[in-house]
Amino acid sequence: MSESFHKRIQHSLENPGLQAALDGNAERRKNARQQAYASLPEELETLRQRAHAVRAHTIANLEEIQAQFITNARLNGITVHQAATATQAVELVLKIASQNKARVIAKSKTMLGEEIYLNHALELAGIKVVETDLGEYIVQLRGERPAHIITPAVHLSRGDVAQTFTEKLGVPYNEDIPSMTAIAREVLRQVFIQADIGLTGVNFGVAESGTLCLLTNEGNGRMVTTLPRVHIALMGIERLLPSLQDLAVMLALLPRSATGQKLTVYTSLIHGPRRPPEVDGPDQRHLILVDNGRSALVGSPLEEALYCIRCGACLNACPVFREIGGHAYVGIHGQPTAYPGPIGSVLSPGLFGTAEFGNLARASSLCGACKEACPVDIDLPRLLLRVRAGATAEPIQRQTNGSPSVIPSGHANKPQYQASNSPVGLRIGLHLYTWAASSPRRYAAAQGLASWLGRLFGRSSAWLRLPGFTGWGASRDLPRPTQTTFHQRFNSVRKQLEVRPGPSPTPSALPPLSIQPPILESPPVALDRFEKELRAIGGVVTRCQPADLSKHILALLVRRKIFRLQTWEMDHLPVGLLKNLQTAGITITHQPDPKIQAGLTGALAGIADTGTLVVPSGVGQPLTASLLPELHIAVLDSSQIYENLQQLFDQQKPVRQAILDTPAAVLISGPSRTADIEMTLTIGVHGPREVQVFCLT
Repeated sequence: MSESFHKRIQHSLENPGLQAALDGNAERRKNARQQAYASLPEELETLRQRAHAVRAHTIANLEEIQAQFITNARLNGITVHQAATATQAVELVLKIASQNKARVIAKSKTMLGEEIYLNHALELAGIKVVETDLGEYIVQLRGERPAHIITPAVHLSRGDVAQTFTEKLGVPYNEDIPSMTAIAREVLRQVFIQADIGLTGVNFGVAESGTLCLLTNEGNGRMVTTLPRVHIALMGIERLLPSLQDLAVMLALLPRSATGQKLTVYTSLIHGPRRPPEVDGPDQRHLILVDNGRSALVGSPLEEALYCIRCGACLNACPVFREIGGHAYVGIHGQPTAYPGPIGSVLSPGLFGTAEFGNLARASSLCGACKEACPVDIDLPRLLLRVRAGATAEPIQRQTNGSPSVIPSGHANKPQYQASNSPVGLRIGLHLYTWAASSPRRYAAAQGLASWLGRLFGRSSAWLRLPGFTGWGASRDLPRPTQTTFHQRFNSVRKQLEVRPGPSPTPSALPPLSIQPPILESPPVALDRFEKELRAIGGVVTRCQPADLSKHILALLVRRKIFRLQTWEMDHLPVGLLKNLQTAGITITHQPDPKIQAGLTGALAGIADTGTLVVPSGVGQPLTASLLPELHIAVLDSSQIYENLQQLFDQQKPVRQAILDTPAAVLISGPSRTADIEMTLTIGVHGPREVQVFCLT
C-alpha cells in the first residue's frame, strides 16, 4: 500500500538532503527569474495581465479555437486524433505504434504522458520507451516519478546520480557532472538513432496557423521530432493560443519564469511531416489532443487553473513545496499525481476528483507567493480555498455518436460544490472560531484563554503542536500565542509616547530639489544587440564581408582539425561558399551522420533581444546540420535581424510566412545546455556544444 500524504510529508521533513536541494533550487530559480524579468521590454505586470487576458479568452472560447486549430493542423499535414480520456489517449499511442511496428520509442519530457501513465502502458505492450531529457532519464533509471515540473531530478545529489549510473549503466563511479552528462549523451544518442517513434509533449498550439510549439534546452526535443520516422505529440486541449502574436507574449514569459532564460535554447515551430526530397524529419506527424477532465473545468469554479502554462514558478515560490518536494503530493489513499505544488493542488482535484486529491489544497500556507510568481497571474490562493470548500464540476458527456466530440461547451456545466473535504476536527474548530470571532467579548475571552494555554504548554518553544485529530496539528505547528493582545500593546505604547506637534519646516529649510534630465542612450543597432545577447549565452559572433566568409570558416575548421562537414545545399548558402571549402580540402555532405563534428547552415533571420537564430527546414536545408554535430556554424545576413519575437511574427513581415511555409523551423539561442544535476549548468547535452555565427555586413 502506498504511503499516506502525512507520512510522505514527515519523511520529506526528516530528509536534510532533500531540504538542501529544494532550498537551493528555489533560490537559484528565483534569482534567475528576477534577472530575466529585468530585461523585459515592458513592465512585467503589464505583460502578465496581457497573458492572463489571452489565456482567459482562449479558455472561454475553447471550442471554437480548437476547431480552428484542428482544421489548420490537418491542412499542414498533421494527423490529428482526439482523446476524451486517458485510456483513449494511451490506446491511440499503442495503435500508432502497432501500425508502424515500433519497438523503441524515444520520449521527450511531457507531463501529460505522466498524467496518463503512458510509459507503464507501453512497457506492458512490449515497447521499450526511453526518457531522453537528462533529469527524466535519471529518474526513469531509478524507477521514480519526476519531482518537479521543470527539474525532474531536483531531489537528487550528484552522488545519487553517480551511483545510479554505476548500477544501471555499468560505468565507473564518477561525481563529475560534465562527465555524467557526457555519458548520458553517448547512451541516448544511440536511442535517438534507433528509435522507431519520437514522442513529445506540446507547450503551445497556435490556432491561426496549426503550429505546434515545443520548448527544450538540451536538444532532445529536436532529436525526437527530427530523427525517427514517426513523431507523436501529446497535447492537453487547454494548451492552445489564438495567434502567433499571442505566442510571442507567452514566449516572453514562460522561459523567464521557468528557467530564468530570455528564450529557451530550442523553440521548435512544427507544421507538418517532411516533404520529399527532404533528407530529415518524420514521414508522419501525429497529434493527440487530450481532454481527460479538462473540458469539465471550463465554466467551473476551478476554470482558472486551465490558464497554467507549466512554468513551475509557483512550485519554487511555495514555502510548503520547498519543504516537502514533489513526491509528497499524493492523494488521500497514496495515489501519486503528475502535478505537485500549488497548481497541482488545484489541477489534481479538478481533473481527477476532490475525493482523492482534495487533501492537497491543505498543503498550502495561502501566503500568496504562488500568485505573485505566476506569469499569467492565476489567483491560486483563491482556487485553493475553493478546493478546500469542495469546488468541483459536474462530469460532462464526451461522446457524440460513439466518437470523441471536439469539445463540449464548458459553459453548459453548472458549478457545483461538494461537502468540504476538511477533517472533522478542523471543521469543528473553524465553526468554534467563527462563533468566537463574531463577538468582540467572546474573541477577547478566546485570546485570553489562548495566551494562558500558550504559557502553560509552550514555555520551552516558540511553537505549539496541536493534537493530530484537529486536522491542523497533523502536519503544522502554530506560533505560541502572545501573552498580550495587539490592542494592549498599542495602548501601552501610545501612553508612553505622547506625540506633540512641532513647527512645520519652512520652505527655506527644505533641501533644494535636484531635477536633472535623464541621460538618453542612443538605441543599439540590431546587430550590436544580437552579438551581445548571443555572446551572453555562450555563442560566438564573427562579423565579416561576404567576400571573406570562406576564409573565416576555413580558418575555424582548420584550427579545429575538422575536414568533413554536413551542410545545407549550395542554393541556400552564399554563392561560392561550398565550392571554396571543397577546393580547400573540406569534404561536404548533406546527409546526416552522427560522426561528423561540424554542421554548416544558413539562417532565415536573427532576433536581437535574445541572440536567437531562426533556422528553417526544407528541401536542401536539413535540420540535422544544426543538431547532430558538436559545432554548429551558421551564416546570417545582418539585414535580416529583427528586434524581437513580436516583429518576427508580424503579419506584415515576409519572414513570418517563410516560417509558416516550412515543415518545421527552430529558434536557436546558443549551445545546448542543462542544469538537471544539482542545478549545475552544463553546456552540450544532445545538441551542439558550440554555436558560431558569421554575420555578413
